[in-house]
Amino acid sequence: MKKIGVLLAIIAIVALVGCATGGGGAAAGGSGAAPFVVDLSTLTAVSTLPGDKVGEPYEGLKNINAFTKAWDDLLILFPENFVDISKYTRVTITAKYYNQAGEEIPQGDSVAIVSLLRNVEGDWRGPAQGPGPNTPLKEFNVGGFSGLVHKDRGVRHGCATPPQAVLFQNNNANTGFIELTGVIFHNGDYKSE
Repeated sequence: MKKIGVLLAIIAIVALVGCATGGGGAAAGGSGAAPFVVDLSTLTAVSTLPGDKVGEPYEGLKNINAFTKAWDDLLILFPENFVDISKYTRVTITAKYYNQAGEEIPQGDSVAIVSLLRNVEGDWRGPAQGPGPNTPLKEFNVGGFSGLVHKDRGVRHGCATPPQAVLFQNNNANTGFIELTGVIFHNGDYKSE
């Protein structure tokens, strides 16, 4: 009986040590790397041309001309030598919205969608719902009650390699302008101020 008691004690100790060193918590599945807050000054907004082509760069991270119809595009390029995001499982993306007159409008559902693009030479739209081969992240209702990508917990981004761009689209013509205000790659451990 003593041998069984000793054996059970050893198993219990090994189990406790394994739990104590096994990681877990918010960063489970990730590397435990600190959240990476993208320096917005390193991003470049570009005009878009027919056929989903990249146009000329311009200042700021907001479209310069008001959108004229639903599903207009705001394309923002990440730098060529962007950080290795494979150690991050989630992303939080935030934006502000403005009407045709340039006045800020409330955050809400049915205002904008956001996608990450693996390659700006590929399909910008992806499937009607959810991610696709070139759109590993496609989230609706950015800033709204139903959306998740703008919250601290963020969403899984599906990128093993750095994306080339972030694409915003307005859901309706009442959204005249979209301005990117934040991109944070993390492992579910991001906390906003």
